[in-house]
Amino acid sequence: MDEEVRALTERLRAEAGGTPVYDRLVATADQDELAEVLTGPGQPLWARELAAFRLGLAGDRRAFEALVLLLNHRDPPRCASAAYALARLGDPRTARAAAALATNELRVAYALHPVRLLTGLRAPESVPALITTLKRRLRPHDPYRRVALACVEGLGALGDPRARPVLTEALAHPALAEAAARALRRLPPGE
Repeated sequence: MDEEVRALTERLRAEAGGTPVYDRLVATADQDELAEVLTGPGQPLWARELAAFRLGLAGDRRAFEALVLLLNHRDPPRCASAAYALARLGDPRTARAAAALATNELRVAYALHPVRLLTGLRAPESVPALITTLKRRLRPHDPYRRVALACVEGLGALGDPRARPVLTEALAHPALAEAAARALRRLPPGE
């Protein structure tokens, strides 16, 4: 079993408190049953997350909206599991949704996982969204250094020369300088 799947199932087993519903949702192969959990009234958050995660891993696009909501959740483990499932879902809307979440200044505290997802997706939206997010994080006294660092690392991994100006600017920030230098070395030679 994959580490992300193991972490999710252990966390949700504890949240579910040993209910038989949890065991049924973990065991079922019926995607329609899982999809009903996403739309049924009164379902607990753990059940919706488990259903969305399993559907996402199965490539069932009915999980998309629930996974995007979880990607922007205040609880980092939920964001991480949603990003993991979205990366495997194969829905063409994923990059656009992740870019919107990563660049939303009102939700920047929850942008870490959308930024990482964009890096992994390597979609056309990835570099512009990471550049935009990083530019905003280079303001004095910005409290979201982890988001900034994820942007720097992501831009280095993507290796797009459009990132050169913002990565060069990031060199002036002590918390980002080393990562920015590494990222700049990964870019193709440029002007």
